[in-house]
Amino acid sequence: MSKVEYDDVDNLTGSLRGKVFIQLQNDILNGLYQPGDNLIETKLSEELGVSRTPIREAIRQLELEGLVQSIPNKGAIVKGISAQDIEDIYTIRMLIEGLAARWAAEKITDEELKELREAVDLEEFYTDRNDVDHLMLFDSRFHDIIFKASKSKPLMHTLSTFHHYVQRARISSFNDPERARLALNEHKAILQAIMDHDAGKAEKLTTVHVRNASMNLLRRKQTNDDE
Repeated sequence: MSKVEYDDVDNLTGSLRGKVFIQLQNDILNGLYQPGDNLIETKLSEELGVSRTPIREAIRQLELEGLVQSIPNKGAIVKGISAQDIEDIYTIRMLIEGLAARWAAEKITDEELKELREAVDLEEFYTDRNDVDHLMLFDSRFHDIIFKASKSKPLMHTLSTFHHYVQRARISSFNDPERARLALNEHKAILQAIMDHDAGKAEKLTTVHVRNASMNLLRRKQTNDDE
């Protein structure tokens, strides 16, 4: 875990609290903290280089998000996300990401299309090299461009939340070369549908893409739970 950095005293208010929350949320979703781990305020304060106040506020927000649970005499215990949580998230994603692709196919600009093609080209480059870090970067870039091209601020906000929650899942997927290759091919098909401005096809292909990612993740989670 790295220390939370801040530039000036202004960041010691809401923005610092937000940074601490995001740091702890990432650490939980990425598996640094496992279900059952205790989040100790004094320890976190030392590790992050901040006072206990933003730590306490971040933990309260994590509890509202359902990622931790405060238990009397035990403190904040990590809950993480369950298989049911993952299934629910992906079911919602299938609906709203499909809608994002439909709207993108209808509204995307020439500049956004160029950016989308470049993202897929770079994703293919790093898929061939099994470079997980860069794969994640350009997978996110691909989806972010589609979200932006949908021209819907409420939709972009909602989708960014769900993508954050499945960060650990995405890492797991990209560590599987077979799934990474399949995801690339699915992205290529979605790209073509958007280039053709075929809204219905873009929506259908995106829904299938998210469903495949969900099934892959749940299979891997089941395998890990059985080990």
